[in-house]
Amino acid sequence: MVRNTQEVLSEKILSKESLLPKVQEWKAAGKKVVFTNGCFDILHPGHIAYLNEAASLGDKLVIGLNTDQSVKRLKGEKRPINNEFSRSQLMAAMFFVDAVVFFDEETPLNLINVVEPDVLVKGGDYQIDTIVGAKETLERGAEVKVLSFLPGYSSTAIIEKIKES
Repeated sequence: MVRNTQEVLSEKILSKESLLPKVQEWKAAGKKVVFTNGCFDILHPGHIAYLNEAASLGDKLVIGLNTDQSVKRLKGEKRPINNEFSRSQLMAAMFFVDAVVFFDEETPLNLINVVEPDVLVKGGDYQIDTIVGAKETLERGAEVKVLSFLPGYSSTAIIEKIKES
């Protein structure tokens, strides 16, 4: 039987309240939980490489996804280009992503404290001491990793290229 795509994707897009029991279930089964976050507004190969590498650091990958209002506060009134429904669908469609959860705050700290990941991951231009939640994660004895970006890809650069055409 072929399952409805929306049904399959919605199983991965969780509320904070439904995420916690799922994470607890994974941890009870000995699974290593990896967490990262971002806007992921215009998905490009750099995002795919980064998320795939993040997933390889554990057994379950949880994505904290900025809400539309959160993206606007971070990136300006003209962002996001793709709304949160579209962005969450793209994230959930990736086979190596196990859960997608929205956060509306300025930072994902509350969400990180709920998930208590075994590995907290950010990309490229961060240093561990500048990653939100790194201090709390390290204090729990978990890991914090900074992954390199695939050079030549940027949502902002894609937007600028579109504007120029």
